[in-house]
Amino acid sequence: MKEKYYITTAIPYTSGKPHIGNTYEMILTDCIARYKRLRGYDVLFLTGADEHGQKIELAAAEKGVTPQEYVDNITGEMKKIWEKMNISYDRFIRTTDDYHVKAVQKIFKKLYDKGDIYKGEYEGWYCTPCESFWTDTQAKDCKCPDCGRDVTRAKESAYFLKLSKYQKQLEDYLEANPDFVVPEARKKEMINNFIKPGVQDLCVSRSTFKWGVPIEFDPGHVIYVWMDALINYITAIGYDVDEPSDLYKKNWPADLQIIGKDILRFHTIYWPVILMALGEPMPKKILGHPWLLSGMDKMSKSRGNVMYADYLSDLIGTDGVRYYTLAEMPFLNDGSITYEMLVNKFNADLVNTLGNLVNRTVAMVNKYFGGTIPAPAEIDAELDNDLISTVENGYKKVTEAIETLHIADATDEIMAVLRRLNKYVDETAPWVLGKDETKKDRLSTVLYNLVEGIRICAIMLSPFIPTAADTIMTQICSADNKTQLKIENWTDAEKFGYKYEDGAKVTATPTPLFMRIDEKEFNARLEADRIAAEKAAAKEEKSKAKAEEKKEEAEASEITIDDFMKVKLICAKVLECEPVPKSDKLLCLQLDDGSGTPRQVVSGIALSYKPEDLIGKKVTLVSNLKPVKLRGVESFGMILAASAGDKVIVTFLDDEVAPGAEIR
Repeated sequence: MKEKYYITTAIPYTSGKPHIGNTYEMILTDCIARYKRLRGYDVLFLTGADEHGQKIELAAAEKGVTPQEYVDNITGEMKKIWEKMNISYDRFIRTTDDYHVKAVQKIFKKLYDKGDIYKGEYEGWYCTPCESFWTDTQAKDCKCPDCGRDVTRAKESAYFLKLSKYQKQLEDYLEANPDFVVPEARKKEMINNFIKPGVQDLCVSRSTFKWGVPIEFDPGHVIYVWMDALINYITAIGYDVDEPSDLYKKNWPADLQIIGKDILRFHTIYWPVILMALGEPMPKKILGHPWLLSGMDKMSKSRGNVMYADYLSDLIGTDGVRYYTLAEMPFLNDGSITYEMLVNKFNADLVNTLGNLVNRTVAMVNKYFGGTIPAPAEIDAELDNDLISTVENGYKKVTEAIETLHIADATDEIMAVLRRLNKYVDETAPWVLGKDETKKDRLSTVLYNLVEGIRICAIMLSPFIPTAADTIMTQICSADNKTQLKIENWTDAEKFGYKYEDGAKVTATPTPLFMRIDEKEFNARLEADRIAAEKAAAKEEKSKAKAEEKKEEAEASEITIDDFMKVKLICAKVLECEPVPKSDKLLCLQLDDGSGTPRQVVSGIALSYKPEDLIGKKVTLVSNLKPVKLRGVESFGMILAASAGDKVIVTFLDDEVAPGAEIR
């Protein structure tokens, strides 16, 4: 039976499209999940979408849609990006899923009944973008200590989680489990900055907005978005306060939870306390990864430096984006991305070091051996053994780096092996050996060693660039063979010396794994795309402005009930009717309005009605209209009629309505 391995990402907040920094976490987690599958683990990879909170409610209102419609759109866009990035998640949870909502409500009630949640009053500072509460000390200069934005003073009735009750238990746990939070510096930061100074009870409900999980026994409150979101790691696999599912029993505790360093406080203080209060075990390890910066700055729409994974994939391909983010993000310090760095790394590592090696090796096997992978024959002990040692030691170093979560270091080690293989080509000069028939045995060994080294590197690369790794396997052992080489086990890369089946062939027509990027052409496309994006944004802004203008006009034309009540509508009976002299459209009507004195009204209905057709009819009269003169004839009111093309249709009243009766 396979050993389980449960790995999770933080679930991205659906306030907007995820940028490349958000996407890095998915790629990182996917890389580790793929590695663990190759190691034979029964992997469960969870991700999802955090869909509640005030920020979403406000964003939806601004867009003129419901919060559910808003998150449906963002989550759909998110899933498309994960698919494009080849993210192999097993389960996807949305915090609006019914099963999650019910489970969160039951957990909240259990902790309330237990006394770990109590009702009180909150007064402090609140950051809407971060959905976070802060004390006076933390919110210096009325700024959020996390994002630097303005915070607002909030005072409301609220429920609180007794973090303070579990402070000593949390400290003891962190002390007894030194590898619970990595890197070590992140754990020290949490202990020294947030735990040692004293943990404050956490506000876990809001009553000033509605978009959240409602507290069943107090409908005016919704559960704090962070508590709702954190609980996803257990509800997604079937946690229930009454009877957890078999899936939960099998997979919890999580083996690794991957999060960004900016949300470490939530995952190393709030999350453990929730689990302690429930009596559930802690996750085995939490990795707080650094940020991917745009140059030297944090990505921000206001700065205009945000990059998106789907666009980058259109530029350099999915494996190019995956490789760059994994290779350029250190274990502790922040990584950096610019278009220039992206192109340079792509061309240097993927095109030159990897792609050219595969392409020329396959080409030489085709040229000198008719495409058949040769068996080793004549050995140069010093040269060949050094190569084999480098490859096998590289496997050990890559394995250790991934096991300790130093993913960028693993890519460095793979590239070191590939560079050694390229050097081996230069040292052995196969094109020279191929000109001398007496050197055929030596050439056999050289090309076998190259194919074998590439096979091992393909396996090691598969968690990082899975599509390219599979393509490499197809090229060095063509699909035309009876037994196609597949990447199935990590340990297949452990030893140099795989015995290829007799007659195994490389592909007859190798295609480049990665095409070199011309920097001038690349920059020209960026500029063209930038201009197109600016035009589209301007067009959208103009459209928004027009829509806003129409909305304002509509609002300006709207009347209140008080305005409507100013118009006096009454029933009036037509006593007499005749045409207005020198007018084709006007009729002059004498009306009984219930006052005892006939009222004269001029109406433009002569093209639709003859005078005799109207006498005796009851009409709706606007009786408090300011008198006017039409073609010299005074009119003391107006009768109501509807337009129907060229015709005018008077609204007649029932005979039972008495003249003077008020219409409302």
